[in-house]
Amino acid sequence: MLDHAQLATLAAILRLGSFEAAAAQLHVTQSAVSQRIRALENRVGQPLVLRGTPCTGTEAGKRLARHAEDIALMEAEVTAELGQPAVTARLPLRIAVNADSLAAWVVPALAQAQAAAPHMLFDVTVDDQDHSADWLRRGEVVAAVTASAHPPHGCDALPLGRLRYVAAAAPGWLAEHCPDGVTGPALRRATCITYDMKDKLQLAWLERNFGSGAAPPTHFIPSVQGFIDAAEAGLGWCLNIAPLADRAIAAGRLVPLLPDAPLHTPLYWQVSRRMAPALAPLTRAVRQTAARVLDPVEGA
Repeated sequence: MLDHAQLATLAAILRLGSFEAAAAQLHVTQSAVSQRIRALENRVGQPLVLRGTPCTGTEAGKRLARHAEDIALMEAEVTAELGQPAVTARLPLRIAVNADSLAAWVVPALAQAQAAAPHMLFDVTVDDQDHSADWLRRGEVVAAVTASAHPPHGCDALPLGRLRYVAAAAPGWLAEHCPDGVTGPALRRATCITYDMKDKLQLAWLERNFGSGAAPPTHFIPSVQGFIDAAEAGLGWCLNIAPLADRAIAAGRLVPLLPDAPLHTPLYWQVSRRMAPALAPLTRAVRQTAARVLDPVEGA
């Protein structure tokens, strides 16, 4: 059986980046921290911490640290159920979220969850909605906002709704590049804006509305706010999340390319079944906030 104090010490080092910081948080000496890690490494027979600035974990070290944090979170849940005093430790909770959801609605959900469970801290990893579930599959997070309805083994997928995207460009850009109207050839010749290499939304919208063809030249701007700022500045056309695009369109800073042709991305909350009881306040907040902001699932 692994030693609880040693595991907690490992998690603290990897979370805080140094033996000194871990010792201060755990209220022990730095020598005691070193002794615990040495004993744990001897117990599992391999290195767990890569000494440096900051300290990082080996693959085994990161796996054990996640295990320690999961245990701490579940213990906090059991303690609360038994009516015991609330835990004082702040427990980090690793989740994966796509950038657009983080900008559009996830932050209020995190605030609601922390109000219900003050011991929670959030360690948010940002990745494309088509790839965020990979973090859960690898065991690096305990939950993810993803476009996939098919969860990894041991996890559940809960439908959240559909995030609406609007294809738009600045009025001046539209007049220059589409003087005869918005057409597939015009948009494929002109420059578009892409979040990163994983972002396929612009190409998906083009193909859906104008058929297959060559990909347009593109700028890469990996920032949700920078994305819409670039469109307003006339760098190109792109798809923006509705909460931002709708305001820019109402103010006249952007013009929709095809007003009746939004693109919807279905989103799901994938969560570890083992951790689900401890994550209940977060899951509840995520589902409630998503229901207020996202478009409903078709047929619902």
